[in-house]
Amino acid sequence: MARLQDKVIIITGAAQGMGETHARLCMAEGAKVVLTDINSDKGDALAKELGDSALFIKHDVTSEEDWTQVAKETQEKFGRIDVLVNNAGITTHKSILDTSVEAYRKILEINQVSVFLGMKAVIPTMKAAKQGSIINISSINGLVGGAIGYTDSKFAVRGMTKAAALECAPHGIRVNSIHPGVIATPMIMQGDTKDAVEAFAKTIPMRRVAQPEEVSGMVLFLASDDSSYSTGSEFVVDGGLTAQ
Repeated sequence: MARLQDKVIIITGAAQGMGETHARLCMAEGAKVVLTDINSDKGDALAKELGDSALFIKHDVTSEEDWTQVAKETQEKFGRIDVLVNNAGITTHKSILDTSVEAYRKILEINQVSVFLGMKAVIPTMKAAKQGSIINISSINGLVGGAIGYTDSKFAVRGMTKAAALECAPHGIRVNSIHPGVIATPMIMQGDTKDAVEAFAKTIPMRRVAQPEEVSGMVLFLASDDSSYSTGSEFVVDGGLTAQ
């Protein structure tokens, strides 16, 4: 039997990149997947490709109203919500002095506040069902320092995950965070960026960067019943980078 047979999973930022990879693996394991993204063209196309067990909803993850609608449409289409993957996010590489207040607030809204809104939207349904899994995608920059704004938001996701895990555990809801290192997404594996990534890979103990599917494998584990006693934990996928 497939590991996610008939589970209903919401994945944000699912139109492309790691979110798309998560969605494809979850569907291959029997799940019904709700893809949400701000990019409706790519989201619609992916949902059509994946078939009747997929639903695309255009979604601004910083909007509480949008989150309410996502939860409502998911239940209308599939009857319940078993898993939420808070995957949507943006990055930045600017210094403190080069970061405007507006830019700082934007990254916190998208990377941090969206996770709060997502959990708030699905927890009532999961509590009623006395089960559920929430998977928050953080970063190794939720464990060690990095660029301002991005690091702040990913540390916050790590802390929010633990707070939510303690609150939700009595209701059968598990909440965990995933902390990917450098991932070989199409966006970074091109041009000068690709050269920089390949050079950086030599500093990683495993001497390579991760493939998106390797992060998706962790999503699969946490979405499945295989992780039934895991909550409030950090799952690192970084080839040993933060162990140094």
